[in-house]
Amino acid sequence: MHKAIVVPAPGGPEILRFEDVSLPEPGPKELLVRVAAAGVNFIDTYKRSGVYPMQYPFIPGAEAAGTVVAAGRDVASFREGARVATAEGGGTYSEYTIMEADKALPIPEGVSDEVAAALPMQGLTAHYLCNSTFPVEEGQTVLTHAGAGGVGLLLIQLLKAKGARVITTASTDAKRELARSAGADHALAYDGFAEEVRHLTDGRGVDVVYDGVGKATFDGSLASLRKRGMLVLFGGASGQVPPFDIQRLNSSGSLYLTRPTLGDYLLTPEERQWRAHELFEMVRDGNLDVRIGATYPLAEATRAQQDLEGRKTTGKVLLIP
Repeated sequence: MHKAIVVPAPGGPEILRFEDVSLPEPGPKELLVRVAAAGVNFIDTYKRSGVYPMQYPFIPGAEAAGTVVAAGRDVASFREGARVATAEGGGTYSEYTIMEADKALPIPEGVSDEVAAALPMQGLTAHYLCNSTFPVEEGQTVLTHAGAGGVGLLLIQLLKAKGARVITTASTDAKRELARSAGADHALAYDGFAEEVRHLTDGRGVDVVYDGVGKATFDGSLASLRKRGMLVLFGGASGQVPPFDIQRLNSSGSLYLTRPTLGDYLLTPEERQWRAHELFEMVRDGNLDVRIGATYPLAEATRAQQDLEGRKTTGKVLLIP
């Protein structure tokens, strides 16, 4: 037996239970990992609340780092004692978790377990957004929302490394200053951001908007784009965007809209390792700062999710078993 967080039915964060559960056994192509730290992400709250259909009860969490304690008989890539991380796990809000070996990322020397747990989900997301969904080029102007959040802080750094001009939003003065410290050229409040973006771009608009906030920012994001610009809607921290008339894309300047998800940008082992290798190397070289904004004991997962949903956190939120 070991301790884990269990979601018994759809509901708010108060529904989470800290319970004894059976120790899982790895299948032939799987690893049993002792969790050193688990990432807390908005997708966990979508699954807990019922936005995403789930089979209940279940143990939440897809992101973690830790140490291999047992490997399945067909696993040749990892041995007992190896340090691994993943953004594609299941049941990571626990003391032990199962990882598919081909979705486990080796943690290089010089990267701590906590940083390795904080990087995969949001780092891989930031990487695919600016390298693949809309490949940003030097000199382009970008708007990315929630600049002080986990994805936001990493995405700002990746965008500046590409030579982009970065405009971002955040809800408080302190968060806006944090976004500027990550490299943002302009950090705006949410109120009236679309008008300010137009002003900052001499009326043209930005080349792309990366929007993980969703419902509250969607209309302003569309209004911030240049003609033939792209809105990349990759999350719904403020709620899911309701259905809308696609003719708005026509009348607003032949705009593009896409709703990507991380799994579709990790289609092969080569793609997964390419993205992870670039991120870990940037961390090791000191070119990417991973901000861990808060850590909570595993038993306090309810408070961690409440703080995340209440926008009380910056950077990455971790659970420590």
